[in-house]
Amino acid sequence: MRIVVDWDRCTGMGMCESLAPDVFEVDDDGSLILHAEEVPEGMESDVREAVAACPTEALSLQGEE
Repeated sequence: MRIVVDWDRCTGMGMCESLAPDVFEVDDDGSLILHAEEVPEGMESDVREAVAACPTEALSLQGEE
């Protein structure tokens, strides 16, 4: 499963980071840092929650079962 970011929609609110900090990070200037494009094994549930919680719908998953 691959994480897709719509960089134009991302506002760096950090909801994703709070739910999946090993995958998402918002740096000091509010920019999202994606630590993995592929969802790490065992983190599927956390990443799905982070994607669903994104208030601007900037995150999606590709290749989901």
